[in-house]
Amino acid sequence: MKDNPKGYWFKRKLYGWGWTPATKEGWFLMAFYVFSILYIAFTEAVVETLLLEVSVVTALFIFVVFLKGESPKWQWGKKETDEN
Repeated sequence: MKDNPKGYWFKRKLYGWGWTPATKEGWFLMAFYVFSILYIAFTEAVVETLLLEVSVVTALFIFVVFLKGESPKWQWGKKETDEN
């Protein structure tokens, strides 16, 4: 946890904008999200319902990532003055 002292589940990406899992909880949430999308895709017959369910699961996933992750910002590698 040396490089993650605040215990974030998701760390900022080094290049670009977004997050990557940083702890086992983050990886579990990512795997659960992928499994949920696949489950919905293979079990739902009505396209409109499929889109609604995928939208809800994705919104919940992004909400948790915002709560448990670092604040997002655009990055282009580490600068020598960066402490993160």
